[in-house]
Amino acid sequence: TVEEVRLSDDLEGVAAVARLSRQLEPFVRRGTRFWVVRPRVGASGVSGLGTLLSGAYIGLDPGGGERTTAFAGLPEPPPIASDVPGRKFLLHAEGLGSADRGSPVYYRGLTVGQVLGHTLDDNRRTVTLEVFVDAPHDELVRETSRFWNASGIDVSVGAGGVELSTESLQSIVAGGIAFDTPGIEEPGEEA
Repeated sequence: TVEEVRLSDDLEGVAAVARLSRQLEPFVRRGTRFWVVRPRVGASGVSGLGTLLSGAYIGLDPGGGERTTAFAGLPEPPPIASDVPGRKFLLHAEGLGSADRGSPVYYRGLTVGQVLGHTLDDNRRTVTLEVFVDAPHDELVRETSRFWNASGIDVSVGAGGVELSTESLQSIVAGGIAFDTPGIEEPGEEA
């Protein structure tokens, strides 16, 4: 139960004091993440619609560190829960394209992950994308893997007519990243 909400001492945010039930005591650990659940629309879809009827509430993703009582809330929900099996990868590119937080990651047309975020590099000429690939598909990412922007539609016109090609309808709307691994049949070094 939230007992008090006030401006933070630096006037840059708010401080909330909450009383947690005893059953949540195992989750009051360093690394636990809290955020306000409310309706959100993003590249990965709509979330938090239930709060339209129930009102906003505080979400929790358990951490595993030492016991603590002070936390910094997240401005948005984490893109993935801490217990989801898989791995994060950093991709370096000359441009972002239409990929954004929540955009899907594809392997041979299958959705196997999502874009977690992106930053402009210090040189201000390239960007770094952080992607998460779900297990067991994360084993497909090797040092030889190649990633590309899967957004948009590929149109070709020939004697046989017009041919349209895209990863998915979602990639047209929300952007996306695709990858393939040449020689995946051979055991190789995981990335």
